[in-house]
Amino acid sequence: MSSPHPYARELGDFLRARRGRLRPHDVGLEPGGRRKVTGLRREELALLAGLSTDYYQRIEQGREVRPSDDVLDALAGALSLDDKERRHLFTLAHAARRSMSAPVNRDPERVPVSTRRLLRVMDTPAVVLGRHLDLLDWNPMARALLGDPDAYPTDRLNMLLLLFDDTLTGERSCPDWERQALDYIGMMRAAVATDPTHPRATAIVGELSIRSAEFRRLWAQHDVRESVSGTKTFRVPEVGDIVLDWDTYPLPGNPGSVMLVFTAAPGSADADRLQLLASMHATRATLTNKHSRRRAGPSPAHPSGTS
Repeated sequence: MSSPHPYARELGDFLRARRGRLRPHDVGLEPGGRRKVTGLRREELALLAGLSTDYYQRIEQGREVRPSDDVLDALAGALSLDDKERRHLFTLAHAARRSMSAPVNRDPERVPVSTRRLLRVMDTPAVVLGRHLDLLDWNPMARALLGDPDAYPTDRLNMLLLLFDDTLTGERSCPDWERQALDYIGMMRAAVATDPTHPRATAIVGELSIRSAEFRRLWAQHDVRESVSGTKTFRVPEVGDIVLDWDTYPLPGNPGSVMLVFTAAPGSADADRLQLLASMHATRATLTNKHSRRRAGPSPAHPSGTS
């Protein structure tokens, strides 16, 4: 049998992960006897969706099937998918229907000049991430908070690679580390759904799948994020802990690219600490430029934002 269509393979992986998430009692079924799987069996899901077991199995195996929208609706209902998961299901299935993938833009990602100007005038940390979470640009406030991206090779400036790099992050004791990892992985899943064979995505996912058991576990959950936000505590020895809200904003004209912005409530202690950190960083930069040399020393935090 020929290799599965890349979108059909992604569709099958997604269905398998969502099936494994459900338990019989979640959907009103009796568990019955000894079970070899933790989630629903294929035949149970097929029954709930009104499909034959053989047909559903071929979909999940990524074989040459093109489920209709009615079938997708039935699967989404049987799997109790939320809105973003349902959109993800339809995106993959519609792409899998095509015998040949439509042309996908793989031009090098560029940050518009106007976006670079916006970054420089913002008085809060902000970075631009490409569709595969490559760090494309940052402002001085982000450099003060996250460390100096120039210290890393360009091809390593990727939020997932940095987050799972044990030589840099060492431990996983930060209470929100896994949630942050799932957010970034979910964004990568959304990018992969638009182009499963993109060389950059293949390289990043392939490398992390080989060297990180944690990444393999989280990637297998097949969660998807269209955009993310949250709250993060940065542990900065110079000024103390800084608690910031963070949000992602899609960039116009750049599919998949987002601006990641960290903010603190005006007048709060966190805002004061952030401004003090920025002032200290600016002073160091001025001294460095004045003496035409780089000063060695530990960065306030890791570019991945891991506390």
